[in-house]
Amino acid sequence: MKPIVSIIMGSTSDLPVMEKAMKQLEDLQIPFEVNALSAHRTPDAVEQFAKEAQPRGIKVIIAAAGMAAALPGVIAASTSVPVIGVPIKGMLDGLDAMLSIIQMPPGIPVATVGVNAAQNAAILAAQIIALGDADVARRVQQYKASLGEKIKKANEQLAGIKDYQYKTN
Repeated sequence: MKPIVSIIMGSTSDLPVMEKAMKQLEDLQIPFEVNALSAHRTPDAVEQFAKEAQPRGIKVIIAAAGMAAALPGVIAASTSVPVIGVPIKGMLDGLDAMLSIIQMPPGIPVATVGVNAAQNAAILAAQIIALGDADVARRVQQYKASLGEKIKKANEQLAGIKDYQYKTN
């Protein structure tokens, strides 16, 4: 199937984090592609990718970046496709990357999820796509319903703990 989500990372060292996005998109049956591009080491390739994304049918771009974290913003500057930034934990526990991604100038928005929150980026991408795709919308609704079932089961297990008492000092 032709990819409609593009996962971009500044380095393959980001792959362990971004695999969570890949797994979530697979579970939601959303076709995607994965590439490594660097805003600093391959700026021409990043610009070309961004300009060609929409004509190729890409509907959402998930861009991971750590340290200087310029990649999501550089991509967003050259495309009208929604960009979701995933700050990668590195220095300062990823706070530096998160701040770099969310502090974009007017006219160049980048949606940003939490540090290393690649799964949430994939879910947000799916929700964006679901606005125009009833099948994806149904799968996202089913996924969201399954989250509630997990909590319900957890509470049933907690209720089964007999001899636990909350004690205050």
